[in-house]
Amino acid sequence: MRLATDAMLPGARGLSGPFGCLNEARYGIVWGAMGAARSCLESALERSITREVFGRPIGANQLIQAKLADMLVEVEKGILLALHLGRLKERGALTPAQISVGKLNSVREALRIAHEARAILAGDGITSEFPVMRHAANLESVRTYEGTDEVHQLVIGRALTGLAAF
Repeated sequence: MRLATDAMLPGARGLSGPFGCLNEARYGIVWGAMGAARSCLESALERSITREVFGRPIGANQLIQAKLADMLVEVEKGILLALHLGRLKERGALTPAQISVGKLNSVREALRIAHEARAILAGDGITSEFPVMRHAANLESVRTYEGTDEVHQLVIGRALTGLAAF
């Protein structure tokens, strides 16, 4: 399609303009996925303290505490990665491959956390009383748009090897 010169993105050459927009969206997803993960963790933590089985909170069980601890570790790592990427972005040193690392990791881990939170919540985990299933559904769609896991793996692979596989 032919467009008038004034319809072109200012300063964009080739696909750099649209890909620049994608990278901005992908960077935002890094933070958003961690927000969803934190919400799921908070729901599971709250419920583990208030839900009693056999006369005591389920949070008093080692398995539940181990799950909560693992969830917290992944949330904290994801937030630290997002912060690191943000600092690179502020300096103008953030690369597309680094953004791909952030999106791929954040969405993957947020989904794992949502699934663990749903398991801790048991039957309550599928109700609208808790935000876990809503976050899980949203994260599944986020996993697909702005580049699937496989696309980000190829971006990272190209950065590692110097060879394009797509």
